[in-house]
Amino acid sequence: MSPMPPQFEHIVASDGYRFFVRHWRPTELPRGFVVALHGIQSHSGWYEYSSGRLCEAGYDVLFLDRRGSGRNFSRRGDVPHGDRLINDVVQVLSDVRRHRDRVAPNAPVVLLGLSWGGKLAVITAARRTELVDGLALLYPGLCARVQPTAWQRVRLNLARRLDVRHKRIEIPLNDPALFTAELRWQEFIRNDPLALREVTSGFLLAHQDLTRESLAAAPQILCPTLLMLAGRDQIIDNEATKIWAARLGTGTVTLQEYTEAQHTLEFESQPDHFVDDLLAWLRSQMRAINF
Repeated sequence: MSPMPPQFEHIVASDGYRFFVRHWRPTELPRGFVVALHGIQSHSGWYEYSSGRLCEAGYDVLFLDRRGSGRNFSRRGDVPHGDRLINDVVQVLSDVRRHRDRVAPNAPVVLLGLSWGGKLAVITAARRTELVDGLALLYPGLCARVQPTAWQRVRLNLARRLDVRHKRIEIPLNDPALFTAELRWQEFIRNDPLALREVTSGFLLAHQDLTRESLAAAPQILCPTLLMLAGRDQIIDNEATKIWAARLGTGTVTLQEYTEAQHTLEFESQPDHFVDDLLAWLRSQMRAINF
């Protein structure tokens, strides 16, 4: 049986940008709230199965399409600066916490970052510790295997000096086999009209800034943290990510590694394995922090 479908909503950011979200609302009072952030190329529609299962277990799941991504067609693949993306996440988390305080004040608010969205999740959790009760990082894009060439770095540095922000650049992840070995999901990615294929030089400059800050942010992460890694990931450097996680400021870190998986756990042949583990972690952290 398919998990329950989301509601489609929009949120207006503080600068007036109107961005799309998928919202899974449980039928009972939520046992917890999950704010989820997708990867550089994906969008909230890639994660409907896991989000629906979390909702069926009693969690309110709000999954943003990052500005310029997914169903957000305004300024496609662009962002003025990295702080703008962090401000979006902070605004949503603040709104979710206010709602939580009204309807279920003992329920935790968990920030979930997948792939590139892990950068935003880490920085937000480090800057605004009061907004995040738990942090779940699924194959986070902190330490990447795919790196720009020396010539690409030179061009990007030149773009920064000259403030060239609107040049269109292909994302170097357009082979669906990087995300999954499952042929049906490769076909889904290949034909997905909402997948982001290009970004601007301005987005890549923001990416550089966010990468530096996220790598330095580990000691400021104070909340319980879950790290899920795919053992055959061709995008993320798992060993470097583990070294980064060893520097986390929290004393409560849970590592789950799926040795046969290939980056996007949602697109594995048995996605229930990671969803069950995610739900078990959510339940254990609720007990541990007395929620």
